[in-house]
Amino acid sequence: MPQMDLPLEELRRYLPDREEPDDFDAFWAETLAEARTHDRPPEFHPYDACLSEVDVFDVRFPGFGGDPVAGWLLVPASATGPLPCVVGFLGYGGGRGFPYEWLTWPAAGYVHLLMDTRGQGGSLQPGATGDPYGSSGPSSPGMVTRGIQDPADYYYRRVFTDAVRAVDAARAHPSVDPARIIVSGGSQGGGIALAAAALADDVGAALVNQPSLCHYRRALHVVEGNAYREIWTYLRTHREAVEPVFRTLSYFDGVNFAARATAPALFSAGLMDDICPPSTVFAAYNHYAGEKDIRLWPYNRHEGGGYYQDLEQLRFLRSLPLTAS
Repeated sequence: MPQMDLPLEELRRYLPDREEPDDFDAFWAETLAEARTHDRPPEFHPYDACLSEVDVFDVRFPGFGGDPVAGWLLVPASATGPLPCVVGFLGYGGGRGFPYEWLTWPAAGYVHLLMDTRGQGGSLQPGATGDPYGSSGPSSPGMVTRGIQDPADYYYRRVFTDAVRAVDAARAHPSVDPARIIVSGGSQGGGIALAAAALADDVGAALVNQPSLCHYRRALHVVEGNAYREIWTYLRTHREAVEPVFRTLSYFDGVNFAARATAPALFSAGLMDDICPPSTVFAAYNHYAGEKDIRLWPYNRHEGGGYYQDLEQLRFLRSLPLTAS
Protein backbone atom coordinates (compact mmCIF):
# COMPACT_ATOMS: atom_id res chain seq x y z
CA MET A 1 0.00 0.00 0.00
CA PRO A 2 1.46 3.43 -0.87
CA GLN A 3 1.61 6.24 1.64
CA MET A 4 -1.96 7.56 1.71
CA ASP A 5 -1.70 10.90 3.49
CA LEU A 6 0.43 14.03 3.49
CA PRO A 7 4.22 13.79 3.10
CA LEU A 8 6.08 13.58 6.39
CA GLU A 9 7.53 17.08 6.15
CA GLU A 10 3.97 18.44 5.82
CA LEU A 11 2.69 16.25 8.65
CA ARG A 12 5.28 17.71 11.00
CA ARG A 13 3.97 21.21 10.21
CA TYR A 14 0.29 20.28 10.09
CA LEU A 15 -1.54 22.52 12.59
CA PRO A 16 -5.17 22.88 11.50
CA ASP A 17 -7.52 25.33 13.14
CA ARG A 18 -9.45 23.75 15.98
CA GLU A 19 -13.23 23.56 15.87
CA GLU A 20 -14.07 24.25 19.48
CA PRO A 21 -17.41 25.32 20.98
CA ASP A 22 -17.40 28.31 23.33
CA ASP A 23 -18.75 26.23 26.21
CA PHE A 24 -16.31 23.31 25.80
CA ASP A 25 -14.74 23.72 29.25
CA ALA A 26 -18.07 24.39 30.97
CA PHE A 27 -19.62 21.34 29.31
CA TRP A 28 -16.91 19.06 30.66
CA ALA A 29 -16.74 20.69 34.08
CA GLU A 30 -20.48 20.19 34.54
CA THR A 31 -20.34 16.63 33.19
CA LEU A 32 -17.56 15.58 35.57
CA ALA A 33 -19.07 17.40 38.55
CA GLU A 34 -22.29 15.46 38.08
CA ALA A 35 -20.42 12.18 37.70
CA ARG A 36 -18.55 12.74 40.95
CA THR A 37 -21.81 13.12 42.87
CA HIS A 38 -21.99 9.33 42.54
CA ASP A 39 -19.24 8.95 45.10
CA ARG A 40 -19.46 5.34 46.18
CA PRO A 41 -15.96 3.84 46.41
CA PRO A 42 -14.60 1.54 43.72
CA GLU A 43 -14.70 -2.19 44.44
CA PHE A 44 -11.62 -4.39 44.03
CA HIS A 45 -12.47 -8.09 44.32
CA PRO A 46 -9.55 -10.58 44.37
CA TYR A 47 -9.70 -12.76 41.27
CA ASP A 48 -8.01 -16.12 40.79
CA ALA A 49 -6.36 -15.80 37.38
CA CYS A 50 -3.90 -18.65 38.04
CA LEU A 51 -1.03 -16.15 37.99
CA SER A 52 1.60 -16.52 40.72
CA GLU A 53 3.52 -13.27 40.13
CA VAL A 54 0.57 -10.89 39.69
CA ASP A 55 -2.30 -10.15 42.04
CA VAL A 56 -5.49 -9.65 40.03
CA PHE A 57 -8.61 -7.77 41.07
CA ASP A 58 -11.99 -7.68 39.34
CA VAL A 59 -12.86 -3.98 39.43
CA ARG A 60 -16.16 -2.10 39.51
CA PHE A 61 -16.22 1.68 39.80
CA PRO A 62 -18.93 4.33 39.24
CA GLY A 63 -18.70 5.93 35.82
CA PHE A 64 -21.02 8.33 34.02
CA GLY A 65 -24.31 8.58 35.90
CA GLY A 66 -22.88 6.29 38.56
CA ASP A 67 -23.14 3.33 36.16
CA PRO A 68 -20.93 0.41 37.20
CA VAL A 69 -17.90 0.12 34.93
CA ALA A 70 -15.76 -3.02 34.96
CA GLY A 71 -12.03 -3.36 34.72
CA TRP A 72 -9.01 -5.40 35.75
CA LEU A 73 -6.42 -4.25 38.25
CA LEU A 74 -3.10 -6.09 38.06
CA VAL A 75 -0.52 -5.56 40.80
CA PRO A 76 2.98 -7.06 40.90
CA ALA A 77 2.82 -9.66 43.69
CA SER A 78 6.21 -8.52 44.94
CA ALA A 79 5.08 -4.91 45.47
CA THR A 80 6.10 -3.52 48.86
CA GLY A 81 4.79 0.02 48.48
CA PRO A 82 2.64 2.22 46.26
CA LEU A 83 3.63 2.02 42.60
CA PRO A 84 2.93 4.10 39.51
CA CYS A 85 -0.19 2.95 37.69
CA VAL A 86 -0.90 2.73 33.97
CA VAL A 87 -4.62 3.27 33.35
CA GLY A 88 -5.35 1.66 29.99
CA PHE A 89 -8.12 2.21 27.44
CA LEU A 90 -9.16 -0.14 24.66
CA GLY A 91 -9.49 0.01 20.90
CA TYR A 92 -12.90 0.11 19.23
CA GLY A 93 -14.92 -3.06 19.76
CA GLY A 94 -12.67 -4.45 22.47
CA GLY A 95 -13.57 -5.42 26.02
CA ARG A 96 -11.37 -6.10 29.01
CA GLY A 97 -10.83 -9.72 27.96
CA PHE A 98 -8.78 -11.86 30.35
CA PRO A 99 -6.17 -10.78 32.92
CA TYR A 100 -3.31 -12.73 31.37
CA GLU A 101 -3.61 -10.61 28.20
CA TRP A 102 -2.36 -7.53 30.09
CA LEU A 103 0.87 -8.60 31.79
CA THR A 104 3.39 -6.17 30.27
CA TRP A 105 2.90 -3.37 32.76
CA PRO A 106 2.94 -5.45 35.96
CA ALA A 107 5.97 -7.34 34.59
CA ALA A 108 7.70 -3.96 34.30
CA GLY A 109 6.82 -3.01 37.88
CA TYR A 110 3.70 -0.93 37.32
CA VAL A 111 0.17 -1.41 38.56
CA HIS A 112 -2.20 -1.66 35.60
CA LEU A 113 -5.87 -0.72 35.64
CA LEU A 114 -7.57 -1.65 32.39
CA MET A 115 -10.96 -0.03 31.83
CA ASP A 116 -13.69 -1.96 30.08
CA THR A 117 -15.44 0.18 27.44
CA ARG A 118 -19.17 0.40 28.02
CA GLY A 119 -21.33 -1.28 25.43
CA GLN A 120 -18.36 -2.77 23.57
CA GLY A 121 -16.57 -6.08 23.86
CA GLY A 122 -18.56 -7.89 21.21
CA SER A 123 -16.10 -8.04 18.33
CA LEU A 124 -12.58 -8.31 19.84
CA GLN A 125 -11.94 -9.22 23.48
CA PRO A 126 -15.09 -9.91 25.51
CA GLY A 127 -16.41 -7.10 27.70
CA ALA A 128 -18.38 -6.89 30.92
CA THR A 129 -19.89 -3.38 30.92
CA GLY A 130 -23.21 -2.43 29.39
CA ASP A 131 -24.41 0.99 28.26
CA PRO A 132 -27.90 1.43 29.71
CA TYR A 133 -28.76 4.55 27.72
CA GLY A 134 -30.98 4.66 24.68
CA SER A 135 -30.36 7.17 21.93
CA SER A 136 -32.71 10.06 21.32
CA GLY A 137 -32.30 9.56 17.58
CA PRO A 138 -31.24 7.09 14.91
CA SER A 139 -27.70 5.79 14.61
CA SER A 140 -25.54 3.68 12.33
CA PRO A 141 -24.63 0.16 13.50
CA GLY A 142 -21.95 0.35 16.17
CA MET A 143 -21.39 2.96 18.86
CA VAL A 144 -19.88 6.04 17.22
CA THR A 145 -23.13 7.65 16.06
CA ARG A 146 -25.24 6.97 19.16
CA GLY A 147 -26.77 10.31 20.16
CA ILE A 148 -24.52 12.11 17.68
CA GLN A 149 -26.80 15.10 17.12
CA ASP A 150 -26.68 16.24 20.77
CA PRO A 151 -23.49 16.52 22.87
CA ALA A 152 -25.42 15.75 26.05
CA ASP A 153 -26.66 12.44 24.61
CA TYR A 154 -23.53 11.43 22.73
CA TYR A 155 -22.03 8.05 23.53
CA TYR A 156 -18.49 9.35 24.09
CA ARG A 157 -19.67 11.75 26.78
CA ARG A 158 -20.26 8.63 28.83
CA VAL A 159 -17.03 6.91 27.78
CA PHE A 160 -14.76 9.89 28.44
CA THR A 161 -16.41 10.41 31.82
CA ASP A 162 -15.83 6.73 32.60
CA ALA A 163 -12.15 7.26 31.74
CA VAL A 164 -11.75 10.10 34.23
CA ARG A 165 -13.49 8.04 36.87
CA ALA A 166 -11.14 5.13 36.06
CA VAL A 167 -8.24 7.41 37.00
CA ASP A 168 -10.08 8.27 40.22
CA ALA A 169 -10.59 4.56 40.91
CA ALA A 170 -6.93 3.74 40.34
CA ARG A 171 -5.90 6.40 42.83
CA ALA A 172 -8.14 4.81 45.45
CA HIS A 173 -6.24 1.51 45.57
CA PRO A 174 -3.54 1.24 48.27
CA SER A 175 -1.02 -0.28 45.83
CA VAL A 176 -1.13 2.83 43.65
CA ASP A 177 0.84 6.02 44.17
CA PRO A 178 -1.85 8.61 43.37
CA ALA A 179 0.80 11.10 42.22
CA ARG A 180 2.10 8.75 39.51
CA ILE A 181 -0.74 8.01 37.09
CA ILE A 182 -0.16 7.27 33.40
CA VAL A 183 -2.98 7.10 30.83
CA SER A 184 -2.52 4.86 27.83
CA GLY A 185 -4.31 3.58 24.76
CA GLY A 186 -4.27 3.01 21.02
CA SER A 187 -6.79 3.86 18.32
CA GLN A 188 -10.07 4.51 20.18
CA GLY A 189 -8.07 4.00 23.37
CA GLY A 190 -5.64 6.68 22.24
CA GLY A 191 -8.49 9.14 21.79
CA ILE A 192 -9.81 8.22 25.23
CA ALA A 193 -6.33 8.66 26.70
CA LEU A 194 -6.13 12.17 25.23
CA ALA A 195 -9.44 13.04 26.85
CA ALA A 196 -8.33 11.59 30.19
CA ALA A 197 -5.00 13.44 30.01
CA ALA A 198 -6.89 16.71 29.63
CA LEU A 199 -9.81 16.08 31.99
CA ALA A 200 -8.38 14.02 34.88
CA ASP A 201 -6.46 15.72 37.66
CA ASP A 202 -2.64 15.72 37.63
CA VAL A 203 -1.92 12.96 35.14
CA GLY A 204 1.80 12.15 35.14
CA ALA A 205 2.21 10.90 31.55
CA ALA A 206 0.23 9.92 28.46
CA LEU A 207 0.93 7.11 25.99
CA VAL A 208 -1.07 7.71 22.81
CA ASN A 209 -0.84 5.26 19.92
CA GLN A 210 -2.42 6.18 16.55
CA PRO A 211 -5.40 7.87 18.23
CA SER A 212 -8.82 7.95 16.63
CA LEU A 213 -11.59 10.41 17.56
CA CYS A 214 -9.37 13.26 16.32
CA HIS A 215 -9.84 15.93 13.62
CA TYR A 216 -13.06 14.39 12.38
CA ARG A 217 -13.60 16.43 9.22
CA ARG A 218 -10.16 15.55 7.90
CA ALA A 219 -10.58 11.89 8.84
CA LEU A 220 -13.85 11.59 6.95
CA HIS A 221 -12.27 13.17 3.87
CA VAL A 222 -9.28 10.81 3.86
CA VAL A 223 -10.52 7.39 4.98
CA GLU A 224 -13.77 5.48 5.29
CA GLY A 225 -12.69 2.65 7.58
CA ASN A 226 -13.90 1.42 10.95
CA ALA A 227 -15.48 4.05 13.24
CA TYR A 228 -15.19 6.89 10.74
CA ARG A 229 -17.15 4.81 8.27
CA GLU A 230 -20.07 4.77 10.69
CA ILE A 231 -20.13 8.59 10.77
CA TRP A 232 -19.77 8.77 7.00
CA THR A 233 -22.64 6.29 6.58
CA TYR A 234 -24.82 8.26 8.98
CA LEU A 235 -24.19 11.54 7.14
CA ARG A 236 -24.74 9.91 3.77
CA THR A 237 -28.23 9.02 5.00
CA HIS A 238 -28.98 12.09 7.16
CA ARG A 239 -27.91 14.75 4.69
CA GLU A 240 -29.42 17.56 6.76
CA ALA A 241 -27.41 16.68 9.87
CA VAL A 242 -23.87 17.56 8.78
CA GLU A 243 -23.37 20.69 10.87
CA PRO A 244 -25.22 19.42 13.99
CA VAL A 245 -23.07 16.28 13.87
CA PHE A 246 -19.81 18.17 13.56
CA ARG A 247 -20.89 20.53 16.33
CA THR A 248 -21.40 17.52 18.60
CA LEU A 249 -18.07 16.03 17.58
CA SER A 250 -16.27 19.28 18.44
CA TYR A 251 -16.91 18.54 22.14
CA PHE A 252 -15.17 15.17 21.75
CA ASP A 253 -12.33 15.95 19.35
CA GLY A 254 -8.95 14.74 20.58
CA VAL A 255 -7.35 17.84 19.05
CA ASN A 256 -9.21 20.01 21.56
CA PHE A 257 -8.23 17.75 24.44
CA ALA A 258 -4.62 17.72 23.25
CA ALA A 259 -4.52 21.50 23.47
CA ARG A 260 -5.40 21.22 27.17
CA ALA A 261 -3.17 18.28 28.16
CA THR A 262 0.17 19.06 29.77
CA ALA A 263 1.53 15.69 30.96
CA PRO A 264 4.63 14.41 29.12
CA ALA A 265 3.35 12.35 26.19
CA LEU A 266 4.62 9.76 23.75
CA PHE A 267 2.59 9.41 20.55
CA SER A 268 2.93 7.00 17.65
CA ALA A 269 1.64 6.79 14.09
CA GLY A 270 1.75 4.33 11.21
CA LEU A 271 2.35 6.38 8.07
CA MET A 272 0.26 3.96 5.97
CA ASP A 273 -2.61 3.88 8.48
CA ASP A 274 -5.92 3.80 6.61
CA ILE A 275 -8.01 3.67 9.80
CA CYS A 276 -6.61 6.68 11.71
CA PRO A 277 -4.83 8.73 9.03
CA PRO A 278 -1.48 10.23 10.05
CA SER A 279 -2.66 13.81 9.47
CA THR A 280 -5.31 13.39 12.18
CA VAL A 281 -2.69 12.01 14.58
CA PHE A 282 -0.36 14.90 13.83
CA ALA A 283 -3.22 17.37 14.26
CA ALA A 284 -3.50 16.20 17.88
CA TYR A 285 0.25 15.84 18.35
CA ASN A 286 1.10 19.29 17.01
CA HIS A 287 -1.58 20.91 19.18
CA TYR A 288 -0.53 18.95 22.29
CA ALA A 289 0.27 21.45 25.04
CA GLY A 290 2.76 19.42 27.07
CA GLU A 291 6.21 17.98 26.51
CA LYS A 292 5.88 15.41 23.74
CA ASP A 293 7.59 13.02 21.36
CA ILE A 294 6.35 10.73 18.60
CA ARG A 295 7.49 7.44 17.10
CA LEU A 296 6.74 6.89 13.41
CA TRP A 297 6.39 3.57 11.62
CA PRO A 298 6.73 4.34 7.89
CA TYR A 299 5.54 1.00 6.48
CA ASN A 300 2.83 0.13 8.97
CA ARG A 301 -0.89 0.57 8.85
CA HIS A 302 -3.14 0.75 11.90
CA GLU A 303 -1.09 -1.81 13.81
CA GLY A 304 1.57 0.88 14.11
CA GLY A 305 4.66 -0.18 15.98
CA GLY A 306 3.04 -3.08 17.84
CA TYR A 307 5.51 -4.69 20.23
CA TYR A 308 8.23 -2.32 19.02
CA GLN A 309 6.12 0.57 20.29
CA ASP A 310 5.61 -1.23 23.61
CA LEU A 311 9.37 -1.11 24.10
CA GLU A 312 9.45 2.58 23.18
CA GLN A 313 6.79 3.24 25.82
CA LEU A 314 8.71 1.35 28.49
CA ARG A 315 11.84 3.33 27.69
CA PHE A 316 9.89 6.60 27.66
CA LEU A 317 8.41 6.01 31.10
CA ARG A 318 11.80 4.97 32.45
CA SER A 319 13.11 8.41 31.44
CA LEU A 320 10.48 10.20 33.57
CA PRO A 321 10.51 10.87 37.34
CA LEU A 322 7.55 8.51 37.82
CA THR A 323 9.62 5.46 36.86
CA ALA A 324 8.73 2.20 38.61
CA SER A 325 12.34 1.12 39.16
